[in-house]
Amino acid sequence: MALATPILRAITVLASNLVLLAGPPKTLADNGTPQAESAAYFREKFQEAQARYRGAPGESAAAWQFGRACFELAEFPTNRAERASLAEAGMAACRLAIARASNSAPAHYYLGLNLGQLARTKGPSALKLVDQMERAFIRTRELDERLDYAGPDRHLGVIYRDAPPIVSVGSRSRARACLQRAVKLAPQYPENGLNLIEAFVKWGERADASRELQALTNAWPAARTNLTGVAWAASWVDWEERLQKLRKKLRQPKPGLGAPQAQP
Repeated sequence: MALATPILRAITVLASNLVLLAGPPKTLADNGTPQAESAAYFREKFQEAQARYRGAPGESAAAWQFGRACFELAEFPTNRAERASLAEAGMAACRLAIARASNSAPAHYYLGLNLGQLARTKGPSALKLVDQMERAFIRTRELDERLDYAGPDRHLGVIYRDAPPIVSVGSRSRARACLQRAVKLAPQYPENGLNLIEAFVKWGERADASRELQALTNAWPAARTNLTGVAWAASWVDWEERLQKLRKKLRQPKPGLGAPQAQP
């Protein structure tokens, strides 16, 4: 799926009191922009999935596909209430799918993603949803580790990276293992490389960050060729912005050092 930005990427750790803060909801951009085009595309997909779900309430596949559509559209809400409503509808559909097919990897996966969307609307109270997200993604990984370009490890890695280590599940070692595994399983997917590089930068591991940046730079043209169309437009806007920020950071010298080395 196109919108594979980890939902917890918008949740940052507030060091002063070790709670998760939800980022502001993404509002719809002006008509004609990639974000607006993607929003219109996913709204249409939502309506189609909703119709299938209502027409086949007993089908597990129709339920988790509606859950996926809820998550995707919740990336483009007009306000927090809309995002929360979409997330809750998606969670309910995925739980119904799990009740009918407990080994459905997509049902567990999109349950976790919708929990993340709901967390984005909750502020500090989002912390109580982290354990549920973790369980959903661990179960997904057990069933299908490659789903959504190694999505289970991608999201687990960001959860472990950004959650508080004392009052929640935060763990640098687990974050490192999951983020590196996501890159190994799906190196062609830009989000995986970006998450790992951002983690290395956060941890001050510049040599590792630079190495992964070079690998991502090498893979970038192929991804640009393979991940095309309106469904990917908003993702590419996000990925390009993050890539440029990382390049800029890694060109800057460490405090007290001389001129920086050239980076890709």
